[in-house]
Amino acid sequence: MPDSVFKGLFDSNLTTVISVGDFLLCIVCSLLIGLIIALSYMYKTRYTKSFVVTLAILPAVVCIVIMMVNGNIGAGVAVAGAFSLVRFRSVPGTAKEIGTIFLAMGSGLISGMGYLGYAFLFTVVLCAVFMLYNRLDFGYKKNSAVYKTFNITIPEDLDYTGVFDDIFLKYTDSYELTYVKTTNMGSMFRLTYNIVLKKASSEKELIDKLRCRNGNLEITVSKQETTAAEL
Repeated sequence: MPDSVFKGLFDSNLTTVISVGDFLLCIVCSLLIGLIIALSYMYKTRYTKSFVVTLAILPAVVCIVIMMVNGNIGAGVAVAGAFSLVRFRSVPGTAKEIGTIFLAMGSGLISGMGYLGYAFLFTVVLCAVFMLYNRLDFGYKKNSAVYKTFNITIPEDLDYTGVFDDIFLKYTDSYELTYVKTTNMGSMFRLTYNIVLKKASSEKELIDKLRCRNGNLEITVSKQETTAAEL
């Protein structure tokens, strides 16, 4: 009776039945791999509890699915299609999050195929590289201080078309007017520029020049962010 509980209704002589011991071994190894991936992601990275918990169990989930496919090519294609269609998160993720999800799914797939040694080796190597890149701040823009966003308020009687061109040409390598908005009951304009400074140290001098031109009205400066759609 206990053995029949773990047999499929559609098993046949052509179907390879996974033993309970092998099944549990693969699940335990997948959970350990998920824990390694989650801990690696938490190293020098901002994270949420829900995301790291999901990373910890995702390899086990993929492992179970692959084991249940059990060599059936048609079912494997169906599973791959399902994974490609399901949105993993309702909120758009960063490239780092998406990459970590693929790492967890890949390790779970290897475990589900029964190659536990390769699954651990793959996970350890990739997680070590991931942590090394985080440690070294690989890909961080060393010149990020020169990329700025300026919000400049000007009176309505001042034509905003090219009003600061001569100043920007002197202090920036490039600039772009990206947003215009009326404010204060239409008596003022608020202009948003994305600029690249020639020298980060010239920011204060640039602000002083702009204040003289806009009548000492409000100017705000912030770090220039990439758009949310970019990876």
